Amino acid sequence: MRARRLVAVASVAVGLVALAGCRSGPGVAAYVGDHRITEDAVTAVIEDARSKNPTPTETAEPLPGQEPQLPGQQPQLPARSQVVSTLVLTEVCARISAAEGYQSQGRVEPAQVAQGVGLDPETGYVRQVAELYTCLSGIPVGAPVAPTEQELIDLVAAGKRAGAVPAEVTVEQAASQLDGDQLRQALASRDSLSGAVEAYDVTVNPRYRPLVFPVLSFTGQNIAVGVPLGEPASDAVTDISTPKPQVTSTEPTEPTDG
Repeated sequence: MRARRLVAVASVAVGLVALAGCRSGPGVAAYVGDHRITEDAVTAVIEDARSKNPTPTETAEPLPGQEPQLPGQQPQLPARSQVVSTLVLTEVCARISAAEGYQSQGRVEPAQVAQGVGLDPETGYVRQVAELYTCLSGIPVGAPVAPTEQELIDLVAAGKRAGAVPAEVTVEQAASQLDGDQLRQALASRDSLSGAVEAYDVTVNPRYRPLVFPVLSFTGQNIAVGVPLGEPASDAVTDISTPKPQVTSTEPTEPTDG
């Protein structure tokens, strides 16, 4: 799945800083300008996903768009941070599209998203992600951006944490394989989306800090290139757990685009 002119997304890592003054509202997960994304709204998305994606039984058949699951295997429901990230960026995209007259360049169907995340296509979260990708396809992205030396160092470090880059491989060796059109387009997409986020005054609740929208990810939902949403990181505890990566090769592997 790939939204046109944007590298598709795999997963979301997350968190956020304290809300200050009039921006500090009880039960608010995030603000986009004067728009509130409430904790109740986030909970409703999670509960909808849970109800529409129960743990399969011995005789359960996979729903359309779903991968077959072993009996008793839990569906990979979205984390609260993933839901917040999706709702925040959907609101930002809708606002900038309305203000600038951007039109989506391609329709992303829920079935496409469902196949990638392994959930029922009728799940509200799946439909929300499809709406987001459709909207993002209309946001202009500039020319590919060459990574800085520090960005390459950070990318290789992330690849090693994900198990995609063997520990003994040097930055120079890995960078020669990772630095290509895919990475440079992802950096262009990141810069475009970062500008949009900054323009619409995003504030997030500390429990989700730092909230990052993945533009390019390694296998195992480890972010390679992401767009920060809201404030920078703090020492707040988040609800995110990083899956243990699986090493499948002794050579560096490129990040995936979904």
